[in-house]
Amino acid sequence: MNKKHIDIRIEQCISLSKASNCSRRKIGALLLDPDRNVIIADGYNGAPRGGSILCGGESHCLRDGCKNKDLPPIESGTRMEIGCHHAEMNVICNAAANGTSTSGAWLFVTASCCLMCAKIIHHAGITKVIVIANNYTTEDGMLYLQEHNVDIEYVRL
Repeated sequence: MNKKHIDIRIEQCISLSKASNCSRRKIGALLLDPDRNVIIADGYNGAPRGGSILCGGESHCLRDGCKNKDLPPIESGTRMEIGCHHAEMNVICNAAANGTSTSGAWLFVTASCCLMCAKIIHHAGITKVIVIANNYTTEDGMLYLQEHNVDIEYVRL
């Protein structure tokens, strides 16, 4: 793919992140078929489909992590079963819901991947992850992807 098309997909991914209803961190993701330069699926982090709120909304978010009203503060990147769905999980599920293969796809995402998302990315057959801005604080997921031969490219804006 040429640089012009990659730059356009980066812009689309950044725009998509603005759809997130998370008040702490807005993350967008899109899956691309690199052979045809066609978007397979898109997604962003947020509450599950249907509008329910897992984390309690803005009043329960903290600068250094999320806090569910009935639980102690949750450090970012931990307790993945609590809080919003991650953009990477969302985009892969959106592709699956449409019956679209993710094998050989490229993932554009506006943050580094956590370990749970990295495992899903690897098992979905995604071959390249393009991380825009790298604003997530954990490296476990990115190390997992490297160890499993997923190509990683970081884009600094």
